[in-house]
Amino acid sequence: MIRAGIVGGTGYTGVELLRLLALHPKVNITRVTSRGDADKPVAEIYPNLRGFVKNTFVEPTIENLLDCDVVFFATPNGTAMRMAPDLLARGIKVIDLAADFRLKDPAAWSHWYGEPHACPALLSEAVYGLPEVNREAIRQASLVACPGCYPTSVQLGLLPLLEAGVVNHDRIIADVKSGVSGAGRKAEIPILMSETGESLKAYSVKGHRHWPEIRQGLEQMVGKSVGLTFVPHLIPMIRGIHATLYTVLKDGAPDLQSLFEQRYRHEPFVDVLPAGAHPDTRNVRGVNRCQIAVHRPLDGDTVVVLSVIDNLVKGAAGQAVQNMNLMFGLDEQAGLSAIGLYP
Repeated sequence: MIRAGIVGGTGYTGVELLRLLALHPKVNITRVTSRGDADKPVAEIYPNLRGFVKNTFVEPTIENLLDCDVVFFATPNGTAMRMAPDLLARGIKVIDLAADFRLKDPAAWSHWYGEPHACPALLSEAVYGLPEVNREAIRQASLVACPGCYPTSVQLGLLPLLEAGVVNHDRIIADVKSGVSGAGRKAEIPILMSETGESLKAYSVKGHRHWPEIRQGLEQMVGKSVGLTFVPHLIPMIRGIHATLYTVLKDGAPDLQSLFEQRYRHEPFVDVLPAGAHPDTRNVRGVNRCQIAVHRPLDGDTVVVLSVIDNLVKGAAGQAVQNMNLMFGLDEQAGLSAIGLYP
């Protein structure tokens, strides 16, 4: 059995990790940390886990994690980079669900996250945890940086087009909507239900922290710089992301439906819908799946890709478990075989 620790077990992604790992056939949840709730039973704080998670929260110290084979960081940005070196030195694998190891350039990380990186030497060692792109590297990794939720939906939606070189990579528009759980479990006025209900708004139009991550991933796909406009929106639902992606075809008219179906034919967690379909976020609620549909409005040269995920699962905890399965040589789908909640 894999002995797993979770640092930051009281946030939404931490609780989602607990929900998934509690039923994983090859995992024993060994440690769950929380500064504010140390010494309290996990199931007392989250009664949905009663009967499944018997752990008590402990302080997030290196000493409390030494009996783990893998440690997940479901923490705010800036936490994992301060603890990861000590864990890696002891042979413990690290999977970070925050942004500490996503960007390869330490100057870029400092610019977007407001402080110097604590261990810049590890940025080149970290493997970006998008299995549909980096599966073989993840298998060999000791340190995995899980993609953000926005970057997951955007990159999976654009991957077949950019790999095939059939679209203009200079003008890509990503118009993406997220449920409020993407902002985390905290008390802030802008994400109160009475503030978000019956309303829709864009934010961080000038520049969002996920923009350099998305651009970095897209540039890896095409091997050159890309022009990306990324506009996130907050919508009044709890979980889910809907990405509407726009780009322009080069000369020629490829069979876009076939292109997507062929690229993802062996991917267990990407579902290409039939031609003309429109994915709905509720179809992937609670599961580690991305549903995609590709359109060519009026048979013109514009391509519109619709990509939906659950931001807490394929956009966070589920993808982290998928990465763990690869890192330990398990069936990639272990612990992740579920059906979306409906309604």
